[in-house]
Amino acid sequence: MANRLDEIQNLIDNIAMAKKNVIALVDCDSFFVSCEQKVNPELKGKPVCVMSARGQCVISRSKEAKALGIRMGMPYFQVEGKMKEATFINASHDLYGEVSKEVMDVLKRFSPKVEVYSIDEAFVDLTGLERLYKKNYLEIAQMIRQTIKEEVDIPVSIGLSSTKSLAKLASDKAKSHEDGIFLIGHRKILPVLEHTSIDEIWGIGRNLSALLRRNGILTAYELVKQSDIWLNKQIGIRGLEMKHELLGEMVSPVSDEIKLPKSIQKTSAMAKFTSDKEYIKNSLNYHIHRACVKLRKINAKCHGIGIMLRTKDFKVFYKKRVLNQATSFELEISDIIFEMLDSIYNPNILYRSTGVILDTFVLNSEAQLSLFADNEAEEKKDKLSKCFDKLEEKFGKNIIQTGFITKDT
Repeated sequence: MANRLDEIQNLIDNIAMAKKNVIALVDCDSFFVSCEQKVNPELKGKPVCVMSARGQCVISRSKEAKALGIRMGMPYFQVEGKMKEATFINASHDLYGEVSKEVMDVLKRFSPKVEVYSIDEAFVDLTGLERLYKKNYLEIAQMIRQTIKEEVDIPVSIGLSSTKSLAKLASDKAKSHEDGIFLIGHRKILPVLEHTSIDEIWGIGRNLSALLRRNGILTAYELVKQSDIWLNKQIGIRGLEMKHELLGEMVSPVSDEIKLPKSIQKTSAMAKFTSDKEYIKNSLNYHIHRACVKLRKINAKCHGIGIMLRTKDFKVFYKKRVLNQATSFELEISDIIFEMLDSIYNPNILYRSTGVILDTFVLNSEAQLSLFADNEAEEKKDKLSKCFDKLEEKFGKNIIQTGFITKDT
């Protein structure tokens, strides 16, 4: 009987939502673990944890690992030897980036408006698509979920509602539903908010939570009951936007506009402490290549190039250069990095890690050539970069490894 009532309620909600904006938040379940299980199916159904760089702490867990009591962020030394049935894997971020792209490509086939929120989450505007697919919104969500599972082998949870904030809340609740989908229609909004802690609301961090609790606001329902004047005074425009989004009034529409990251940073510890300059150059070359690959994937070039060296005793040396002409060509970037290396390198110091930082980005479509730029040379650089990427796409990562020439003085 209860299931039948739920079906009727969902039908009513779908009818009501057909006249409003409909946003889906698609969230990959235990994404890093799911990626590892995709490439190694023997791990499916087992307690698996993905560890941060150098295996320091847990950053993703399978549901079986959660059942063992393994917490997010738990240091490896706390679980080593105590939970021998669990498998611990060091993170492989290149793999996760590739799988993320596969998931996002599927979503873009379903809707022209997809906003990638993070590596494992995206908002999808489904408004009006029930006429295209001849299905209601729950059925469309089921179709999306099934397609991603069949084609990418990644499980996802989907939240549906009329705003991003409610869709995000719905996706969190979808994780505990057997079908992995949760819909917050107009009639459900207030009942759901009554049972939602303010800590569960998207955008509320520790400091804001403390402020609200000091004012006796413990639930999302109590938040939306506050006056606009009070919210504006206590929190500002962000508080007003939060309230109206939670009431189902769209403030932030789904945008497929490409948002460039503030920077691309590739850093890691070397296998040994060293003052060997050639060894350090090889480490930097690896970071340069991976950073440039990522830069070209977002169809951008950079004006800012930085180098970081960290010594054995954790002292950091950093240098940056800003270019007039933006670039994504790694041989050009490596020349600049090695020039800066010469100015901060000390042969009497042992170094433990290196890093490359690219920033101040511009999209390729918006990049302007300098008046004095060699247009033909720039075109050749772009073509060569594309050749690098195509070779890696066909034969695997690191098939191309740039080197350097040590000049005699």
